[in-house]
Amino acid sequence: MCGMSQPSPHRSPAPPPARPDASMSLLTHVMDHSLDEGYAEAAARREAEGTAGLPRPLKAKLMLAAALVLVATVVTLAAAEARVAAPVLARERQELIGRVERADGRMHGLERDIEGLRADVAARQSRALEQHGGDQGRLVALLSGATEVRGPGIRLVVDDAKGASSGGGGPRESSGFSDTGRLRDRDMQKIVNGLWQSGAEAVSVNGQRLTSLSAIRAAGDAILVDNRPLAPPYEVLAVGDGKRLAAAFRDSADGHYLHVLQESYGIRSSLSPVAELRLPAAPSLTLRTARAAEQQKGAS
Repeated sequence: MCGMSQPSPHRSPAPPPARPDASMSLLTHVMDHSLDEGYAEAAARREAEGTAGLPRPLKAKLMLAAALVLVATVVTLAAAEARVAAPVLARERQELIGRVERADGRMHGLERDIEGLRADVAARQSRALEQHGGDQGRLVALLSGATEVRGPGIRLVVDDAKGASSGGGGPRESSGFSDTGRLRDRDMQKIVNGLWQSGAEAVSVNGQRLTSLSAIRAAGDAILVDNRPLAPPYEVLAVGDGKRLAAAFRDSADGHYLHVLQESYGIRSSLSPVAELRLPAAPSLTLRTARAAEQQKGAS
């Protein structure tokens, strides 16, 4: 038997080794094709255009510059219009000021005329009282407040208590008063009536002359004398024999009432004789009764 070499069996090539991520095909596809075809096409088109378009930063700068130019133009136009309108406004303002000043001048002139007429009326009333009052003409004029008064008397200064407050409450509430340390209109009424009863010939409160027709009232916490508000401290002047008038008032019921206000409610007061007082005439007198003067016989 011849020795022959036995042919070797045929071997097929070995298959390529499997990829570790073969089982993750979807994830592999996403990783290999991370850029969508549409985005890729757009990127390619921009690269192809090259410098055909301006860079975005430059476009933004140009738009900002245009906006600034527009704003500057608007501001300039507004300033120009304001500059043009300024003289007109200044002229109108000056005209308005002139009108106000002329109106103030007319008002002051009318006020002077009113004061002059009031003084003339008061003088005529005073002369009429003196002429037609007979032997007691001066006394009638004095009691009516038509003339000013000079002479000795007393000065009574009354003031609220320290730290006085407004409001109600307290032991004087039931009688129409409030315990707040403030002097009330009825307190002032009692004081003035006490001075009259003690022999005062003329009385004034804070320069306001009182007559037989004067009214002392209240408006809130304010005291009114003939509808004119007064502010504390209240200076009450009374013409008469100073020493006798002061003693008579202290001993009167109204003097004791003022003493109670001091002791119980802190109302402050001081009374002193004065050698010379001057009380003005009443600001206005109300004419209640008048009769026309009889014509002289034989008058045409």
